[in-house]
Amino acid sequence: MTRVWERRRGLLPVDGAGGDIARGGFEPCLLALLRLSVGTESGADVTRGWLPRALARTGHLARAAELVYSITDALDQGEELLALVKAAAGAGDLCGAQTLAESIPLRQLRDQALVALVPVWARAGERDRAVAVAQRIRYPHNWGKSWALLAKAAVDRGDIDEARGFAARAEDEVSSYAVDGTEQVLALLVEVAFATGDHDRAAVLADRVEEMTRFRDPTAWSLPRSLAMVLAREALDGNLDRLDALLRPPFGPADDEGGALCGWVPGEDVAQDTDRETGQGMDPEGDLDEPVVGLLSAGALLGARGMACVLDAVAESADQDVALALADRAATLLETGDGRDHDILLRSVTLLLARQGCADRAMALADRLDPDLRGGRQADVVAELAGSGDTGRAEALVHAIDDRWAKDRALVEVVRELARRGDTGRAEALVHAIDDRWAQGEALVAVARETARHGDPGRAEILTRSIVYRATRARALASLVELSEPFRARRLAAQVLVLDGWAPVLEALERIVPRSVALVVDELTR
Repeated sequence: MTRVWERRRGLLPVDGAGGDIARGGFEPCLLALLRLSVGTESGADVTRGWLPRALARTGHLARAAELVYSITDALDQGEELLALVKAAAGAGDLCGAQTLAESIPLRQLRDQALVALVPVWARAGERDRAVAVAQRIRYPHNWGKSWALLAKAAVDRGDIDEARGFAARAEDEVSSYAVDGTEQVLALLVEVAFATGDHDRAAVLADRVEEMTRFRDPTAWSLPRSLAMVLAREALDGNLDRLDALLRPPFGPADDEGGALCGWVPGEDVAQDTDRETGQGMDPEGDLDEPVVGLLSAGALLGARGMACVLDAVAESADQDVALALADRAATLLETGDGRDHDILLRSVTLLLARQGCADRAMALADRLDPDLRGGRQADVVAELAGSGDTGRAEALVHAIDDRWAKDRALVEVVRELARRGDTGRAEALVHAIDDRWAQGEALVAVARETARHGDPGRAEILTRSIVYRATRARALASLVELSEPFRARRLAAQVLVLDGWAPVLEALERIVPRSVALVVDELTR
């Protein structure tokens, strides 16, 4: 989408817009340029979306709220006010955020805003204030979540006793009645129980999540996401028993021996059984190359999309043994058919394998896709492999991609990772291997930013001059504004304003020209 948008904005003019500002050595009046820039554009919606949230993040919460309150639809207004509360809280204005939250007319959205503020106050060290906010939440179905969030915040601070107390209160709240969201609260309490070392309690809570998920009979429209989070937490702890049980058909044979972490040997009685639908026998080894077709079933509680949720949840933190054990199970599940969630699981297991350095297995899975999709998935594999630190092998894998656009995207990902790791010289050299002009510019955005971050802003600015698309160069210069000393930042910001208007640089501009966001809103609304 970025590529399409920036290509539509067109190439830089031959005379090089902004070049005089770059060479002149003077400090332009940014407020004047900003006003002129706003005057050339129209149609921006200042009552919703990123612009009022930018006001909230830059210290103009009252002005942002004034704009949002002009929305006539009560639900839209409430949702935008909730977004402002979160934006202001994220920027550190907790008092303003709470005042705004308490003014939201719709009671349910007011409750949601207060629930969102509870952990923020707790993480800020204001434990009593967080408790007071939790006690002001009106509707009972929100009470359990607020206390569970307090328990998680206490765990993150290392206060185990307080976390257990909050967790017990949260459990009491969700035990007295069944409401939508109870599974999410219980899943969060499982996380808290693991963090406090109470594994027995975690198992009891996990049983409740599983029971509730079974009772709700999840379909494609009601996915067991909470159960997937519980399964991910247990997997990270080395326990795959529940996962294995849920992947079996509902009335399939029992496994008396339990699932082994790496081998996943289900037992001879299971190995001798046959798949109810296909009639195929099951392989007792259960490895990725020879999947255990029949041990898993589309009738199992945890389907392809649920398994994808598990893989995504562990992707950042799983060690290799756990990751490969889960990949084996996912690959076996993929053998049960080509349902509508098949590609979702295929993507998750492919990226998990790539992140663990198993590029050959990941590429083999990508080869199963239709040619129209294959190149994009191969580019994803290259990106994950580069992100894991193996940039050399990632670069070599690029040559296995036949699709030209996917190949360019993969090269961009390698360039980004090289630049992030400080190897800007090699990253810059690799840019020349990219065929597409926009993709070259996209890669140079990352190289220029990291070059500036590593202390060479002059070289970074020179690199941006190789970017031929107007909007892409403006975005690159805007990223340098955030990393430059005030004089250089003002000059770069002026170039962005001349190149592509106020939108790319607005929030970065606030640091060097306070009230920039407010000025834009004033110009748009006068």
